Amino acid sequence: MPSFRSGTARRRRGMAAVVGMFVSLLALVLALPGAASAVPGNADGGTKSAKAAESGKAEESAKDAEGLRGNPKAPGKPGEAWMGAGVQMHEADSTNGNPPDKDRAGLLATVHGVDVSSHQGNVAWSTLWNSGVRFAYAKATEGTSYKNPYFAQQYNGSYNVGMIRGAYHFALPNSSSGATQANYFASNGGGWSKDGKTLPGVLDIEYNPYGATCYGLSKSAMVNWIKDFTSTYKARTGRDAVIYTTTNWWTQCTGNSSAFGNSNPLWIARYASSPGTLPAGWGFYTFWQYTSSGPTVGDHNLFNGSMTRLKVLANNG
Repeated sequence: MPSFRSGTARRRRGMAAVVGMFVSLLALVLALPGAASAVPGNADGGTKSAKAAESGKAEESAKDAEGLRGNPKAPGKPGEAWMGAGVQMHEADSTNGNPPDKDRAGLLATVHGVDVSSHQGNVAWSTLWNSGVRFAYAKATEGTSYKNPYFAQQYNGSYNVGMIRGAYHFALPNSSSGATQANYFASNGGGWSKDGKTLPGVLDIEYNPYGATCYGLSKSAMVNWIKDFTSTYKARTGRDAVIYTTTNWWTQCTGNSSAFGNSNPLWIARYASSPGTLPAGWGFYTFWQYTSSGPTVGDHNLFNGSMTRLKVLANNG
């Protein structure tokens, strides 16, 4: 049997050589740059990769949450605009969503509110109420062919939780007359009733998010269009419509008309620490949209006065 033991020994030596070669190759591979990052549990590689993955997930979650709270960057087609869509596009918004400092803004008494559109879907009104929001405006219509599919939930939901609510119309002055759009608005959610909890309707007249800033109208034509809308709305509802706008747009597109300051409450849009200079004709503002990215959902606003004064506006102005 000596020959058998000799062959076995040779095979064992051969296997040992192969194993040794494999170990050497493995050591060489591990010594290569970047190889450590592939080793599970390595403090400099695996942990960093895990942290990067978690960071990415957190960032995506934040983006998702912001998408639920806010609005898209720009409307893609008529019907997709919201109160402030053109303002965001032309004037931007560097605010952090927090209410402005009352002293710096020259505010004595305020009431916190929101405005929403279809972009916010079904709104958690109880959450907003618990955060201190006491009034809400919901988009009802745009032009003469769009109605907000979430309007009922938003308009009635805010009312049911205890808020004073209202509706707004996003104007498209290049598509039909002011009277036509006022009637469409009043017939599709923009009406008014003296129940103490319904605010007058709002004409949202601002930068055109779909094309020419002033919708292709001259300054005088724009003023006449707004008069057509506001006079028709008052004839339909008995109330003067609130005019939502921004000073820059109003100056550019109406020639800074002072024709509405004595009749129509002003809702000024300015994403800053103060309302700034107001359009001609208005000595004060009624509402101020101070951010496009407030907490929970929607754009956030302040009423320039106490809750008592807000109730007066709801009842009869």
